[in-house]
Amino acid sequence: MRKVLLPSLIIIATTLLVIRLFYLQIVDDSFKLKSDNNAIKIKYDYPERGYIYDRNGKLLVANQPSYDIMVIPKDVKNTDTLEFCQLLDITKEDFIKKMAKAKVYSPRLPSVFLPQLNKSEFAAFQEKIRKFEGFYFQKRSLRDYQVNYGANVFGFITQVNEKLIAKNPYYNSGDLIGMQGVEQSYEEILRGIKGVKYFQKDKYNREIGSFKEGKYDTIAVQGEDINLTIDAELQKYGEELMINKRGGIVAIEPKTGEILALVTAPSYDPSILVGRQRSKNYTQLYHDSIAKPLYDRGLLAEYSPGSPFKIMTGLVGLQERIVDEQTTFICNHGFAYASGRFQGCHCGGGVRDLHIGIAKSCNAYFSNVFLRTIGKYKAPYAVDVWSNHVKSFGLGQFMGYDLPTGRKGKIPNSKTYKKMYPDWGWGGKTIISNAIGQGEVLLTPIQLANMMATVANEGYYYTPHIVKRIKGKKIDTKFTTKHITTIDRKYFKPMINGLFDVYNLGTAFALRVEGIDICGKTGTAENFAKIGGVRTKLEDHSIFVAFAPKDNPKIAIAILVENGGYGATIAGPIASLMIEKYLRGKITRTDLEKRTLERSLQDRYAKLGGLSDFVKSQIKKQDSILKSKKIVPKIALETDSTKEN
Repeated sequence: MRKVLLPSLIIIATTLLVIRLFYLQIVDDSFKLKSDNNAIKIKYDYPERGYIYDRNGKLLVANQPSYDIMVIPKDVKNTDTLEFCQLLDITKEDFIKKMAKAKVYSPRLPSVFLPQLNKSEFAAFQEKIRKFEGFYFQKRSLRDYQVNYGANVFGFITQVNEKLIAKNPYYNSGDLIGMQGVEQSYEEILRGIKGVKYFQKDKYNREIGSFKEGKYDTIAVQGEDINLTIDAELQKYGEELMINKRGGIVAIEPKTGEILALVTAPSYDPSILVGRQRSKNYTQLYHDSIAKPLYDRGLLAEYSPGSPFKIMTGLVGLQERIVDEQTTFICNHGFAYASGRFQGCHCGGGVRDLHIGIAKSCNAYFSNVFLRTIGKYKAPYAVDVWSNHVKSFGLGQFMGYDLPTGRKGKIPNSKTYKKMYPDWGWGGKTIISNAIGQGEVLLTPIQLANMMATVANEGYYYTPHIVKRIKGKKIDTKFTTKHITTIDRKYFKPMINGLFDVYNLGTAFALRVEGIDICGKTGTAENFAKIGGVRTKLEDHSIFVAFAPKDNPKIAIAILVENGGYGATIAGPIASLMIEKYLRGKITRTDLEKRTLERSLQDRYAKLGGLSDFVKSQIKKQDSILKSKKIVPKIALETDSTKEN
């Protein structure tokens, strides 16, 4: 047996080796293409990226031709550096630096020497390119923005770096890739497939024809077009309303989870990140630590939600049956919950049930509900019961939407408080601030909007998403999967009735829009920051959440304006205007529109760290929008009289 085994193994191994060699040398000669480029020259044909449209078919992002100057360092000979630099308006130092970088990448392979020449630059250099051996043009397409808004939604395209090239063999030096926004999330769909052509070279490095008669050549395939869920006019209007303010607006269609508007402020014109000035402009945006224009506040900024979170406190209380619609509590202009501790309230005081509690935003009512909820079970378990109910609305977790950035927010549980208070007991009174959306609770604007979409749907939601259609493809099924909350449907009606009366007799009474039944909730969230190592109270954040119409809702929205003060003063008017704009396509509350468009909070932001050069330039640009509407921007007054919780 042993005598047979060894010869058998040798015969089998030899046979396999011969078969493999035959396959590689006779059947499949594609490995010849992986030579060091001595005999074969590779040229790429780059396709256009897919176009981007809004939900109604409006073209938002198209393409424009661009030309990169490519270089193969080993082929560069007898270059007139002075003439070369003059033609391209670069210095000799730039030339030396770029050549050195190209050699580091590869002396024999092409790399980008100078990217993104426009038509006039290309025409001037094209006439004399024959004088510069080793250099050639590579045609590409850059984005051509049809609108000057939506930068955070679109993202941008930029050159791949060496780290990404090493990670993904599809990309070569000089290739473009989508970053941030839709460009990044749907890169593989938008980029298309580049074509490849192989050319045979002779010993003098001259092209002598197609390699293998084009056997391995491929044609470029254009990227797929996509339709966003965004309503372009609503997005534009939201960005105008946020002029000279900081914060975020997120609007969602409740029945589908489609994002109708995703506004972050301040923002920028997406066209400034196109062309040879892209790098300079991006650096300016990136290093702006004051206004943070690249920071998408709608997805990334985590805030205390303030009074809108009372919606959750009330729903959990109803589900746990510790209160019903008729349960009442007394508000003595606040709530005394411990020795010497008092939680103030602006509701006016008196007997409060669920309906009036939500309409008047009574702190005392919801603090009592929260204490009863936590008191139903032993403290650690009770907090987890409350936490799980809240998380069933998509809060305190990554939501799974189709954008590349986001934050979880925070919904505390028993583990949170075991870490915070390891040496002594805690109970409902210790963490009572959670009842009114302060304490340890943190939410992003998109989570607040999703919360309102869930209430509008009476207990379910679809994962928010930004892409509506991709030609020839179906959207991910996770965006058509219904998520059911732990709150029974029957408990949403009384809450919705209370939210409706926020507009009829409550804190949003002055924000009504004739003919549109809006359900909403004002909010003012305390805002603290460390200044000089000291915890300092700053101007409160202004918050408003809403949906409309009351029956068969078409839009749910959340607005947060940093340092805006009372919710009914800054965020509330924006909500009413956005809702009317979407449902009617026009504005009848021109008084609210004028007041909102002319309101500036830049004086408040200047106190917190000044105004960057970028923001100053944006203010000038944005002011032209106001002037076109015959509105003169003015500084926000510090004497707002509207008060609510």
